[in-house]
Amino acid sequence: MKITKNLKVLYFLGFILALSTAFPGYIRSTFLEEFVNIRWVGLFFFGNALFGLIAINFFPYFIKKISNYKLAIVIIILQILGILLLVTTNSAVWAFVFFIISGVTGYLIWINMDVFVERFTTNPTTGRIRTVYFTFINLGWVFSPLAVGYLIGEENYRLVYIIAVVFLVIALATILYNKKLLRDHVKYEHHHTWTTLKNIWKNANLRGIFSIAFLLELFYAVAVIYVPIYLHETIGFDWKIIGAIFTFMLLPFVLLEIPAGIFADKYSGEKKILSIGFMILVSAVALFFFTESSSPFVWALILFISRCGAALIEAMKESYFFKIVDVKDIDYINFFRNVSPLSYLVGSGLAIFALEFYSVEYLFLFLALVLLSGFYFTWKIQTIKK
Repeated sequence: MKITKNLKVLYFLGFILALSTAFPGYIRSTFLEEFVNIRWVGLFFFGNALFGLIAINFFPYFIKKISNYKLAIVIIILQILGILLLVTTNSAVWAFVFFIISGVTGYLIWINMDVFVERFTTNPTTGRIRTVYFTFINLGWVFSPLAVGYLIGEENYRLVYIIAVVFLVIALATILYNKKLLRDHVKYEHHHTWTTLKNIWKNANLRGIFSIAFLLELFYAVAVIYVPIYLHETIGFDWKIIGAIFTFMLLPFVLLEIPAGIFADKYSGEKKILSIGFMILVSAVALFFFTESSSPFVWALILFISRCGAALIEAMKESYFFKIVDVKDIDYINFFRNVSPLSYLVGSGLAIFALEFYSVEYLFLFLALVLLSGFYFTWKIQTIKK
């Protein structure tokens, strides 16, 4: 597959933005314990998700009015400011505000990126282009945990956030430099929120793939917030060990997604791979609960297996969704990314309640049971004909 200059720029942007997200990604919950007790860490993520849902709801209107290119610049600048203010405050209240600003803009910039990538994608190559794009994003996630494990040292979480700002500045410079390639010439369609929701609900394929996306993001939400806390505070791993475990854990996203995308394009294989992905993911998440070992090698293997399932699901939900929508369908793309903050809203909200009665590992058992519904939604969507 020939990679155009436009796609090369977007793959690089995806990698840099992933680094900016991934560097603080797994230490956010632990960092927030400087301000509040572990039981209330979920409240920060709940607030972030709630405001994220509100912001995403209005985002198509601003993309249509301002343009995706100009809005991406504004969003990155706001994210830089939000992070800088977050790492300089000592107030729990202001930390909550700045955490939300940096988090909500983090959601929005990926919608900008979806619109950029979809402009240069055609249906016969959707699986390959999307999985190559996600492989570059996942490379950023793979490199980050090991580096972060060494950078934190004596719990130096603020340094990690400052490095994330450096990556955002590089991304901003890249967008500004490639204005001619990235600026919009698309007439976006925008409908009322309820109209979009009704259209999604009436379309079995959209309804099914949205549900699958929500389940995957729910897994990410619980894993990103509570697995680092569990490994660090309950099992007792230090951050260097956790960084090494997470780097190994994330390798499936780099190794599996492109082959899965090629298979999906060639054989219309999204449903088959989704079923395999859920089988692997549910089994691994159940092991989070049942495993009593304190060996880093055992946990590295279990987490690696879980990401094998997640990588297959991620590749196929992207391939399937962007084969049934087009770049002008900004409302559908917008709602597709809405499932991420929605999952954090549901996941963190339920976790706040559950942790009043159960220990952290029970969250993983509840999650495994919920993920079983993925088989039903996979069965309900139709195979895309070539």
